[in-house]
Amino acid sequence: MTSTEPASSSTDPRALTVALGSTGLSTSDMVLNIGPQHPATHGVLRLRIVVDGERVLSAEPVVGYMHRGAEKLFEVRDYRQIIVLANRHDWLSAFANELGVVLAAEQLLGTEVPERAVWARTLLAELNRILNHLMFLGSYPLELGAITPVFYSFTEREELQAVMEEIAGGRIHYMFNRVGGLKEDLPAGWLARVQKTSASVRRRLPRLEGLIVGNEILQARTRGVGVLDRQTAAAYGVSGPVARASGLDVDLRRDDPYLAYGELFAPGGPGRVVTRTEGDCLARFQVLLEQVHVSLDLVDACVDRLRSLPPGPINVKLPKVLKVPPGHVYRWTENPLGLNGYYLVSKGDKVPWRLKLRSASFSNVQVLSRLLPGTLLSDLVAILGSTFFVVGDVDK
Repeated sequence: MTSTEPASSSTDPRALTVALGSTGLSTSDMVLNIGPQHPATHGVLRLRIVVDGERVLSAEPVVGYMHRGAEKLFEVRDYRQIIVLANRHDWLSAFANELGVVLAAEQLLGTEVPERAVWARTLLAELNRILNHLMFLGSYPLELGAITPVFYSFTEREELQAVMEEIAGGRIHYMFNRVGGLKEDLPAGWLARVQKTSASVRRRLPRLEGLIVGNEILQARTRGVGVLDRQTAAAYGVSGPVARASGLDVDLRRDDPYLAYGELFAPGGPGRVVTRTEGDCLARFQVLLEQVHVSLDLVDACVDRLRSLPPGPINVKLPKVLKVPPGHVYRWTENPLGLNGYYLVSKGDKVPWRLKLRSASFSNVQVLSRLLPGTLLSDLVAILGSTFFVVGDVDK
């Protein structure tokens, strides 16, 4: 709900008192609490804003309402159990969340996973990226008043969810990664169904684009609104589509390749980094939309490569009680919403001594304190939605 409270000089530097005529009526800036339970805040997020009429003077994101202590739970779970905890903070990117954990453990173990596992992981990561982006491509216009696009985006999501559910057994939390590879081999005929689904989504995507690309109302609500410049994005650690829409040309799949991305993003490969320079709400939305097309190209390339590989193992056989050698390592991945970092410290036990998670949404939300001041209240929801975050990814 939205509540109000009087602004004090200690919290509002622009609190002012104006004597109006002989009545002596005083006015002051108003403090609004948007959230933590409010449809505009994408979940349990609280925005404490100070407004002067319809103009936002300052904004403070208040996080922590969903904190579940995942990083402490990592310290009392073994390396198989922590995967189920790690995939939940950004529930739209579950497979990508699992990757950072297993890649860090494999680096300390010195384990090389089979080639088929490398390409299968890459394929699943890109399918998960498309699912993530389609959610925002449908929900963002909904926040601006356009109801129809979300039905189109969910049509595509359901087809993709079906192939992910077939391989993993879960629709959202896949739990398909394992240290050393994947849980099990790909089902017979699954690659053909992935290719068919990719072609179907690619064929129908223009229906969704026709509703939103060039739409005068959407452009009026987003063009030139919530401009995030490149320097501010870098200073706040903003990453992913939000940063690339501001001209910050960073993508770990190309810049620090992992899995099969080194080959996919090599010159002449299907991979490319999508950027814009405007840095406004519209640019962020355009980057997200174009990245779906890139990921579909990557999916097709991974399917072709997996078909050409000879039969072989999908994982490395490891002891039932897995103990990671002493040491520490930092691995990062290009998650759908941005850069995820995993700092793993091991003392040689079956559980991590410390596993610190750097989530993309946390930094993307903090920059709201710079984006919102000076804007109108009517633009607040448009800006908030264009930062593409998941509250669980903020709080962990």
